[in-house]
Amino acid sequence: MNRLTNFFQHRILKQRTVMGLLCGLILLAQVPVAQACPFCSAPSLTLTEQLSQSDVAVLVQWIEAEKGDLEKAGKTVFEVKEIIRQSDKDKLKVGDKITINRHRPGKKGNLFMLLGTKGAEVDWGDPIEVTETSYHYVSQAPPPEEKTSKRLRYFLKFLEFPDQMISNDAYAEFANAPYEDIATLSKDMPREKIRKWLSDPETPVTRIGLYGLLMGLCGQGEDVEFMEKKINEPTKDFRLGIDGVISGYLLLTGSDGLDKIDESKFVPKDVAFSETYAAMQALRFMWTYGDGRIDKARLRKSMRLLLDRPELTDLVVADLARWDDWSVMNRLMEMYGAEDYNIPSIKRAIVRYLLVASKGKNKNGGGPDAATTEKAKELLAKLREEDPKTVKSAERFFFLK
Repeated sequence: MNRLTNFFQHRILKQRTVMGLLCGLILLAQVPVAQACPFCSAPSLTLTEQLSQSDVAVLVQWIEAEKGDLEKAGKTVFEVKEIIRQSDKDKLKVGDKITINRHRPGKKGNLFMLLGTKGAEVDWGDPIEVTETSYHYVSQAPPPEEKTSKRLRYFLKFLEFPDQMISNDAYAEFANAPYEDIATLSKDMPREKIRKWLSDPETPVTRIGLYGLLMGLCGQGEDVEFMEKKINEPTKDFRLGIDGVISGYLLLTGSDGLDKIDESKFVPKDVAFSETYAAMQALRFMWTYGDGRIDKARLRKSMRLLLDRPELTDLVVADLARWDDWSVMNRLMEMYGAEDYNIPSIKRAIVRYLLVASKGKNKNGGGPDAATTEKAKELLAKLREEDPKTVKSAERFFFLK
């Protein structure tokens, strides 16, 4: 478990480094971006996407295979059982034999999907082993061209399906989907099942973030205590997905819930870094997707609490700049170079905060008033004189759109 904890802590630190660079590059870029589920694992190509991208697709049965050696390649022979897709020019029919030039172990009768792209001849991809159940799941799924919310309604039924291939693929469909499309399904979500999945130690940890988010979308008052217990479980290990659970909790409870997150994750100094960071991610989620569930002034107030955590300060300062919070300018100058904050990344973040403030109103109407802008310019001039090396470093990768 320690190795797993170290792995995820390293992943967070790596993510922080990338985020810090991006903050410098495009600190206040106000460009709307369609994002995949914010608390799911990395998007992957789903079965329906693979199917839609193929020129030819057939359901086949394994016949025989031969291993290769130094002199010849291996081969596998399949028999076509069903034509899923082919053009009018293709001549494949049920009962035809297809030979691919690589060895694929199997047993007589095993079912596979073969997906191919057209060139001078069909180039077949790696065979995808299926059962009758998983084949019907794929063949009956709405194609990628359909409205995302309609497609997700189909895949919702297959989360935690006994066939792992199906449940993994259904989860991947949600992982690839924008939050806005997931949220439209709130009335269709199986609330009691989701609550059970969150409680079940056998549930893959990679899915906890999604299920926490779903719980927040479909949960009721009686689920609040359940989610609080989940969030506050004592642990010394990194908990993958707890950011999604906290976000779901905030969707369900609003400002009252955020008061409790302040008390349990932000104010105490002995809370594990990973837990505080997860709660910070939930703040960012509510800012972007909360749709006013928690007032933005209230979100800023919680983010300001994290200035007391030097290990997060550089990220917090960048967020406060993006969130047009200019109330901390004097405080940041007091922190600049102070004992716990005398860290290059923190000092660069403060300089970039001042750079943003010095630009005044942006084209989207955000940014500080004239008095704040003038003050930022004065403070920047002071830092250029006292610490020119840091200011130059901060400006190097700074672009304001």
